[in-house]
Order: sequence, then structure tokens, then C-alpha cells
Amino acid sequence: MSKALLVLSDGVVFEGEGFGSEGETIGEIVFNTSMTGYQEILTDSSYKGQIVTMTYPQIGNYGINEEDIESQGGIKAEGFIVKEVCEFPSNWRSQSSLVAYMEKSNIVGIQGIDTRALTRHLRNHGAQMGIISTVDSRPESLLEKVRKHPGISAFDLVKEVITSKQYKWEEGCWKWCTEEVKSLKFKVKSSGLKKVIVYDFGIKFNILRNLVEAGFDVTVVPAQTSAQKVLEMNPDGIVLSNGPGDPQTVTYAIESTKKLMGKKPIFGICLGHQILGLAMGGRTYKLKFGHHGGNHPVKDLSTGRVEITSQNHNYCVDINSLKGQVKLTHKNLYDGTEEGMQHVELPIFSVQHHPEAGPGPNDSAHIFRRFREMIESFK
Repeated sequence: MSKALLVLSDGVVFEGEGFGSEGETIGEIVFNTSMTGYQEILTDSSYKGQIVTMTYPQIGNYGINEEDIESQGGIKAEGFIVKEVCEFPSNWRSQSSLVAYMEKSNIVGIQGIDTRALTRHLRNHGAQMGIISTVDSRPESLLEKVRKHPGISAFDLVKEVITSKQYKWEEGCWKWCTEEVKSLKFKVKSSGLKKVIVYDFGIKFNILRNLVEAGFDVTVVPAQTSAQKVLEMNPDGIVLSNGPGDPQTVTYAIESTKKLMGKKPIFGICLGHQILGLAMGGRTYKLKFGHHGGNHPVKDLSTGRVEITSQNHNYCVDINSLKGQVKLTHKNLYDGTEEGMQHVELPIFSVQHHPEAGPGPNDSAHIFRRFREMIESFK
């Protein structure tokens, strides 16, 4: 493996070994606290524009397989940072190593650095732009390159990860096959009882699987689809998906959402939650280092139940800025930030965390059934 450098925009330098593809990559450096699920993390479109640091020390030990990707086109993260990459995975579902997968996808990674020190630095100083290079060994040169980058808020990253055409989705959630013990298959339902249109802002496949599992007929449409076209399709409900970047850059989605509110029940997830907040006239704010991981406790304020959740976001909705239009439904127990809201009059609710897991816990899967119940009660 070749020497690699990681340089942050504040001038901090880490030296390690490159893995995956040779080359250079720039992105916002964030850390993820999940112990497993690296393939789902890398292929989550919400990480477009970011370089992911895994806090768990060894990554890659169970390999890669084609069934666990979370988006069309494979890896969306700009780069990968780990303490130690496992080059010899052991798992009956493994089809290739992480290193080979990253090479094939032309993704640059760095290993052998002190990821604990990097994580503490990001916690203390905040997420920031960084650069990984296996071809330029001059820290001052790399620092100049990363400081010239305008930052991910300067771009509409949603347009880089979404579908270009409408499509149907029919796969449900995983189940163990009784006929073949060593085979995982998807449970497929031919049609659902309730029709939903899903706006793709960077949709994760497991969100679609959970919607099918909850009894929905699912159609996915591109992010720029007009509100009029969606209403002409006469869905029973509308889902605003997760996605990357600053929600304020997705102006077309905000405008469409304004026109849809009150017409159909709406459910927002992550970026979709933030877009709803902006469409209602509220504001969003950026977290110091974001929430990324599969072990974040969130309290459901209506039941008092604490759920362990999967999270991936850098922005939050300021509930107070919505001036009584919504009530807070969920709260993050790490830092007290807003994790969910429900409109006081209209059939609209949303969550900041990821109820579909993938990777992570299943504590919040009931939220998809809650959306169905909202649709069934809508007049």
C-alpha cells in the first residue's frame, strides 16, 4: 500500500496508508459510530460530498455483497477513513473485499491513522473540509487545494444522486428462506393497498422496502417532479426521502412541498424532514459535527419510549421557527436536538433519524405503519 495523507482545512495532518483507488479526493470529514454496516454507509446517497471516518477500529471483516447496497450506482461517499482495513474478509455472503470494491468504484481511502484522535478533533472543532491523497505528499500543497474548495453547501448535491426517471418498487424487507438455510431473499408483494409517491432526494433502498412491508404500492419520482404531476397521479400519500447536503439548496423541492401540503398526507425522512420545515417557513441550522451512526438514542415524546436509531444528518429543523405550526414529537438524547415533528392541523409528520435502519436498529420501523394509519384516517 502507498503512503497517503489526510489534511484538514484547519491545517491538521494525518499520515497513513492508502487503500482502494489511487488518487485524491476532497470532501467534508464526518465520523460514523456504527460498528458494522460499512457497505450501507458507503452507498448511502446522504454521504455525497463527504468523507466518512469509521470510529470502530477494524472495517471490512465481513466483505461486500451485491444485496446490501443502499442506492443506485453504488458508493456515494467521496472517501473512506479507517483505523485498519481487513483485506481477508470471512462471511458466507461475501462476494469481494472492501478494498477491491473501493478500487472498482474508484474511491480513495486511508488507513493506519489514529481515528480516535481525528474523531476528538472533529468533536472539538467541528466537521470541516478535508483532502485525502496518495499522489501528492506535500501537506502545504494539499492544504491549499482544500482551502480553495467552497464547501458542500455551495452545491445542490441532490441532483448528483437522484433517479432520472420514474419507477415502481416492489421488494419488501429481508426474510430467511425456509427452503435454503444459507440464502437471504426479499419478500415481494405484488401490490399494496395504499398508493404512495416517493420523492427521490437520494432515497435509500431500505426505506422503499419498509414502505412495501407496511402495505404500500410504491412509485419513486425524480426530485424535480412538479407538485401538479404528483397530484395528477392521485396518490394516497407522499414521502419526502433522505438525501445529501444543505436543504436550503434544494429550492425546487421546497416549492413543490409548499404546494402539496394540505392536499395529501406527507411523511418526511431526514432531508425530507428538513425540506418540510423550510416549506412551512421555518429555518434549519447546521450541527457542529452532525449525527452519524447506528446507536443514537431518541425519545418519542408522545409515548416516553426511547428508541435506538440510525442517523446521518448535519442539519436540523428549528422547531421554534415554525411558530406553533407543528409540535415536537422526538428528541435526541445525546444533545437535545429536534428529531421529529407533526403538524397541528394538516396530515404531515416527519423524523430526522432513519426509521428504516440499513444499517442499524429496527426500533423505529413502526413509524412506517404510523404513516399508513395517518393515510387511513385522512378525509
